[in-house]
Amino acid sequence: MTSAKLLVLAIDAANPVLLERWADDGTLPNLRALMTRGLVGSTRSVDGFHVGSTWPSWSTGVTPARHGLHYLVQLRPGTYETYRPSDEGLIMREAFWTHLSRAGRRVAVLDVPLSTVDRGLNGVQTVEWGGHDAVFGTQSHPTDLAGRILSTFGAHPLATPCDEIGRTLEGYADFVDRLVAGVRSRTKWTLDLLARGGWDFFVQVFTEAHCVGHQCWHLHDPSHPAHDSSVAERLGDPLRSVYQAIDAGIGQVLDQAGDTRVVVLSLHGMSHAFGAQFLLRDLLIQLGVTQPLPTPPPPTGAAARASDALRAVWRRLPRSARDRLAPFKNRLVHRHSGSTPPPLGVDAPRSHCFPHKNGLAVGGIRLNLGGREPNGMLEPGSVARAFEDDLARDLLDIVDERTRRPLIRRVLRTRDHYDGQHLELLPDLLVEWDDVTPLGSSLVGGGVGATVCGVSPRTGRVTGTNDFGRTGEHRPEGLFIAAGPGIRPGRLERSVSILDFAPTFATIFDVALPESDGSAIPELVDGWRAPLLLQ
Repeated sequence: MTSAKLLVLAIDAANPVLLERWADDGTLPNLRALMTRGLVGSTRSVDGFHVGSTWPSWSTGVTPARHGLHYLVQLRPGTYETYRPSDEGLIMREAFWTHLSRAGRRVAVLDVPLSTVDRGLNGVQTVEWGGHDAVFGTQSHPTDLAGRILSTFGAHPLATPCDEIGRTLEGYADFVDRLVAGVRSRTKWTLDLLARGGWDFFVQVFTEAHCVGHQCWHLHDPSHPAHDSSVAERLGDPLRSVYQAIDAGIGQVLDQAGDTRVVVLSLHGMSHAFGAQFLLRDLLIQLGVTQPLPTPPPPTGAAARASDALRAVWRRLPRSARDRLAPFKNRLVHRHSGSTPPPLGVDAPRSHCFPHKNGLAVGGIRLNLGGREPNGMLEPGSVARAFEDDLARDLLDIVDERTRRPLIRRVLRTRDHYDGQHLELLPDLLVEWDDVTPLGSSLVGGGVGATVCGVSPRTGRVTGTNDFGRTGEHRPEGLFIAAGPGIRPGRLERSVSILDFAPTFATIFDVALPESDGSAIPELVDGWRAPLLLQ
């Protein structure tokens, strides 16, 4: 008897090339053994939204146009104000495990990022014992489960947000040690819950890979402009250390689970930081399609000293804190003007379009559309489409002065790729930054490679500095391994969408999803559905 009929173990935002390379050379022996006896395939996250929407799209099987979440900060419809979807329930679609539970299946859902606790679940669920995107804090179903985990196994050793800046050698060593300790503690309480047995579906996510990828890519990659060989030589490769700890944890869980059906996932990847999202606002202003905020008169005397102190404190805050405090900061900075500017950084009501938060890998642009925005300036239909065509052409003409490569790889119309009842919550245009050239940070490694200058006939020279302390950024590509009775070992030649997993798991257990933008993966369904239904 196995502990779980179907076991899913995920490595959040791990680089798929590294997973395979280190499995091949024996660095990750448990993944190597799993790959040898299982089916290995590539995954791809949702185009344009693989930063903020990967996990909600995986858990629901539908795109952001249907579940309503594309980023942790979004534009409130009918206004020029932003809001945090986590304050209003996060997503507007049920996860596949809720449907499994409703059909009588017993489930354990542990630390799936950007998920909410289902109080009616037939089983157990934990949220944010540890995770990069922590918006709710540690919660659980049943309610007392979180307290039992914390009292028995402790809180996650990384007690502060991972987006800390200005780490020394000792700071990086402590950071990596805490992530490794977090993996080990996570493994212990996972084993504790797994030992209860009788699970139909069991999933745990090792979120520690996400943090180390963002913060330590420059120590892993000697070609990164912020690489510090002296730190790397003394510390070793932080990604390798954390991945090895996760591999050991997966090995322990597999040993306890027995000869069960298992899927190991990395839904989206990680590599060097890239792009110039910090330039998007100024590029749009230079193109004349976005209006800057009116410049307030400079403060004097005590107000000037207070303003300088505020800026100094602001620069030291982690990005997550700055996102949360931005509206309050704007109110403080502009309080003498007698008006409260919108938290978009531009005068959106007087603009034809404006930046729309969507993460750093893919920028978002919102049209100031008549009949939709309060002060819409663009007529819907052919006028708006012609504006988008002209804007896309102008953006694609911009080159990186350092490399002479295009600064932007693609500009996508969201509505050409997505459809659904929540389409209007998404940016109208998606700006995919060219990812070939690694981007440094003014806060890491002395600022080497942190300044980017975009050049075009329409914009002239637009220069900006990356003041965000991450050196790794997401990629849409991932990896999966499926192994166990009924699975033929080998390599799946095609790539599967992350949207395919929800209908796959539902079909395996003969449970219908009301709606899905993905398709069940035949190689998994054919091997597992009939045996599971007989158990």
